[in-house]
Amino acid sequence: MAMNDETEDVILAGRNLGLFVGAMTMTATWVGGGYINGTSESTLTSGLIWVQAPWGYALSLTVGGLLFAEKMRSRKYVTMLDPFQEKYGSRMGGLMYIPALLGEIFWSGAILAALGASISVVIDVIDNTTAITVSAAIAVLYTLFGGLYSVAYTDVVQLICIFVGLWLSIPFAMTHSAVSSITTSKETWIGKWDMKFTGVWVDYALLLIFGGIPWQVYFQRVLACKTSKQAKYLSFSASFGCILMAIPAFLIGAIATATDWSATDYKEHSNGTLKAEDASRVLPLVLQYLTPSAVAFVGLGAVSAAVMSSADSSVLSASSMFARNVYKLIFRPKASETEIIWVIRIGIFGVGILATIMALKVQSIYALWYLCSDLIYAILFPQLFCVIYIKDVNTYGALLGYIVAVILRVGGGEAVINLDPFIKYPFYNETDGQLFPFRTFAMLCSLTMIISTSFIMKILFESKLVSKRFDIFQCFPETDHVANFISDEPHYKDGAQLVALTKV
Repeated sequence: MAMNDETEDVILAGRNLGLFVGAMTMTATWVGGGYINGTSESTLTSGLIWVQAPWGYALSLTVGGLLFAEKMRSRKYVTMLDPFQEKYGSRMGGLMYIPALLGEIFWSGAILAALGASISVVIDVIDNTTAITVSAAIAVLYTLFGGLYSVAYTDVVQLICIFVGLWLSIPFAMTHSAVSSITTSKETWIGKWDMKFTGVWVDYALLLIFGGIPWQVYFQRVLACKTSKQAKYLSFSASFGCILMAIPAFLIGAIATATDWSATDYKEHSNGTLKAEDASRVLPLVLQYLTPSAVAFVGLGAVSAAVMSSADSSVLSASSMFARNVYKLIFRPKASETEIIWVIRIGIFGVGILATIMALKVQSIYALWYLCSDLIYAILFPQLFCVIYIKDVNTYGALLGYIVAVILRVGGGEAVINLDPFIKYPFYNETDGQLFPFRTFAMLCSLTMIISTSFIMKILFESKLVSKRFDIFQCFPETDHVANFISDEPHYKDGAQLVALTKV
């Protein structure tokens, strides 16, 4: 059953995405409101040493291009979850949707929160809640009617707006009378290294590099490319674009550290410095109080463009995965293409609402930005690596690895969502929390569990130490049909439909 052209147009723009538009839309997807505002916020609060997300996500695009882009595109998958369902069956693959969905919600929440902070500063008559809600509604509406086509081509315009708007504001902010040379505050914006946080720094760095790969927003563009080679080069181009776009955001954060806020019209400062609660609003505060009104307006437009360029991608990605990999392959195998498209549209509304709620509840944009890759890193990255590169992994290993990753990661707690730890890793203390790189530990334990359990189960069933009638996932059928490396004809009963769908 070949995939219907209408569905493929919505999800993958007919697999006709060119290199220029593809590179622009992938860059714009990562360079969202969380990226721009979060970089400025972290520069102000922690210093450049801790501004890991820009180069971490840029490296993730490079690694994704080297290891996954060509392989995924050459097999003509439609979503990131397809290889899981092909290898493990539709239900286990559907389970992978949960961390993917949470990641998209946290990501969308971060970028909507960024826009709400910006608009509420620059336009006093609009409160944060209204700004976030209206922004989400706009992103949802134009994504609803255009699919990836509307997302990709608006991203090109939005990325240009971001680049021009932010760079335009830098000279005005730097030359404002209240701003000293940023060299005078370099200790603040460079930051200080504390050896006890080395494990945390390494943990977050690896999280961003490898946790930035298993995203539908990334693979949606990879799979929409015309060729496999183009998919790889697309990743490399976007990696460079992400680094380039982080520079003005970092400079704005550095400018804020060199500003005597008592010499500006901003009255909520504390002895000339910004308060802790202002950290997430540092970029719009610089635009509003250190640049002329016209420049501030253009800068706000840049932040708005950054938000829209990422919000639309996230809601489309999450709803596409749900419609194809959960609704159709698990609950409604005989659903028509028209029905699937309507499910995508309803999903766009649902994800938009959840992201809006998250944006209203969490205060730190940068913390929310980190959190979005957390479960992706611990749960999905080892699963994706195994399903692409390890021949003999099976559903038993995947399920146990999934459970181990969830327990070890959730057990470490998460202050951003007020989740207390029930596992206290080495070096834990009540003041600093977890100092052990437990996210990476959870990922490695999951990877080990997937491979070892799969190997053990293979031996037990194929040597007949355990009767194949106990093979509840039907990984080792009586016919001894052994699937090749991501075979075109896997032996899992509920994988047959997926294979048909992926053959375009």
